[in-house]
Amino acid sequence: MEFVETYWLDIVTTVLGLVYIVLEYRASIWLWSVGIIMPILDIFLYWQHGLYGDAGMACYYALAAIYGLVIWKFKRTRTEKRPLPIIHMPRRFYLPATLFFFVAWGVVYYVLITYTNSTVPLLDAFTNALSFVGMWALARKFIEQWWFWIVVDAVCCGLYIQKDIPFKAGLYGLYIIIAIAGYYKWKKVMKRPS
Repeated sequence: MEFVETYWLDIVTTVLGLVYIVLEYRASIWLWSVGIIMPILDIFLYWQHGLYGDAGMACYYALAAIYGLVIWKFKRTRTEKRPLPIIHMPRRFYLPATLFFFVAWGVVYYVLITYTNSTVPLLDAFTNALSFVGMWALARKFIEQWWFWIVVDAVCCGLYIQKDIPFKAGLYGLYIIIAIAGYYKWKKVMKRPS
């Protein structure tokens, strides 16, 4: 019973994370509903373990999920009234996304070392900055979003093992596998005629 009391929030957010990734894999709009609830709970989980960057990132995830829901629900192609398609990220976004990533990494790192007692500020800031880009790419249905998540998931898996958040660490290990599979599934969907 003590085990459940210690890890209940880790377990609940892990289950929600599994639901979320399955919905993302299927490109289901319902992923955004779970994507609002899960990060709100994650804020408390990460704060308890001194992952202040991840706690802040969870706030962003909740807001980004609202944005993603609006984009997926209401943004249509200009010529037809059909849902936003899965596409490649246009090249014109590569440089701005890269610059944004590095600026965000620096800003989050500065905040963590200046205002918190984070023991992992460099990696915590890295995953936060890349997650900003990943959520934006997911909301726009860019297939490359999966590559951002593979990197984020690998780093987070290691951080969560280090911070004794075992279920979340296992979830992020699974996320790596699902992200690879998701990339190939989305690639197949892209090639199907509408």
